[in-house]
Amino acid sequence: MLDPEIKQDLREVAKRIQDLRGSLDLDLKLEQVANFEEKMAAPDFWDDNEKAQQTINELNAVKSVVDEFQAMASEYEDIEVMLELAEEDADDSMARDLTESIKALYSKLEAFQLKLLLSQPYDKLNAILELHPGAGGTESQDWADMLLRMYRRYAEKQGFKVEVLDYLPGDEAGVKSVTLLIKGYNAYGYLKAEKGVHRLVRISPFDASGRRHTSFVSCDVVPEIEDDVEVDIRTEDLKVDTYRSSGAGGQHINTTDSAVRITHIPTGIVVTCQTERSQIKNRERAMKMLRSKLYEKKIEEQMKHLAEIRGDQSDIAWGSQIRSYVFHPYSMVKDHRTSFETGNVQAVMDGELNAFIDAFLRLQINGEKSS
Repeated sequence: MLDPEIKQDLREVAKRIQDLRGSLDLDLKLEQVANFEEKMAAPDFWDDNEKAQQTINELNAVKSVVDEFQAMASEYEDIEVMLELAEEDADDSMARDLTESIKALYSKLEAFQLKLLLSQPYDKLNAILELHPGAGGTESQDWADMLLRMYRRYAEKQGFKVEVLDYLPGDEAGVKSVTLLIKGYNAYGYLKAEKGVHRLVRISPFDASGRRHTSFVSCDVVPEIEDDVEVDIRTEDLKVDTYRSSGAGGQHINTTDSAVRITHIPTGIVVTCQTERSQIKNRERAMKMLRSKLYEKKIEEQMKHLAEIRGDQSDIAWGSQIRSYVFHPYSMVKDHRTSFETGNVQAVMDGELNAFIDAFLRLQINGEKSS
């Protein structure tokens, strides 16, 4: 006779599939696929390469969700057949296979549910990510450079594309500031988990005495807002400066004042762009960055107001410390919001951030800490 727990576990899997089927709305997803394919069949589809690529990315994302769910539903049906056979034959080895198959399917369903958590209006958009070292000179600027490498590696692993919008090299090493545009479906949905202050503890390679140092870098992440979102920006509220751009390590120095810095006077928000050789194009990109930041500020103010109405005590401030990276006297990376931690510091610095991001997204849904 089969262990009753096997049947109970399978019932839990069946319930999870049924719940997901309801929240997924397969008919709507299939309709979306048909609409995307109709757009792609239009003769002028490739007239705008950027919009065309965005449509393809969205189509692939929706199809991926549908295909993955249908594959798991089919896997569940196979397990049901296996259960019937195991009951008939009273085969212990088959019972063990059943247990493993149910466990594996449940893990797939949990991972799939996590994808569905990215349902906020701007989760699907590209992300604008900025790094700014704290006090500490070369030490903190080097830490910013290490985080820059980490996010580049993460983006590469996720299949995202990275563009450097602005880069100010450090005096001796590292970077004073850097702004990246990370392009890909759900890029903002994932990378919003990285917004906050990142703390490093290590033996400084710049300290001849070999002392331990603590450095801080702030990471700001906003969605690249689409052109159809209205943000009120008055010309008289802007201060525009131009200057000569330079790449990392002083390379690609431009001989004209093509780089653009825009200051929004009422809020004090400053954006810069030097990625293009044309001042006009840099200004256009800088204005898009400003629109994104102003829209994000508006949303944060609304959240803060709602929190005050509800009496929430949680800190939603941008500058809160979110994660510590300890290289010495032991190895550990710990997220202070979710309590998730790992001892494999090198993997994290090589862009393995999914476990931290998963824990953060789950926390947003259920408010429970992961360990």
